[in-house]
Amino acid sequence: MAAEHSSGSSPRALLCAAAAAVAVLASFGAHAAETFKVRLTPVPIEASTAAKTKGSGSASASLDGSKLTVSGAFTGLQGAATVAGLHEGPVLGVRGPPVAEFTVPQSASGSFNAEFKLTPAQLDSLHQGRLYLQIHSAAAPDGNLWGWLLP
Repeated sequence: MAAEHSSGSSPRALLCAAAAAVAVLASFGAHAAETFKVRLTPVPIEASTAAKTKGSGSASASLDGSKLTVSGAFTGLQGAATVAGLHEGPVLGVRGPPVAEFTVPQSASGSFNAEFKLTPAQLDSLHQGRLYLQIHSAAAPDGNLWGWLLP
């Protein structure tokens, strides 16, 4: 006598349901990190500092949840870099206060890596194009290179 399957579901249907459940669960845990590019350019604060505000650089950033990871490089500063920061402007292109500092090599060129835990308000600022990197130098202590984090 043949055995009967008492659950009422075929093995194929159970396999399909299990595969669908795995796909749904994976979609909750898997999300693509957002990426941003930064072009670091000299921005003199006033005409008298224009001759000392030189150099260039670039960076890329990745946002995973609220963690922003930044890596980049700069070159051609007139004086050694002193400090760098993540700043928040009131609108794109307008100077604002630092929200975090990060370490850069104390030289006219170098590379850097930084990681920031952003608040919900800072996440909004990032998505509105209001966060930027700023590298200060001995020759331009008010800020030498600036670059906005843009998609």
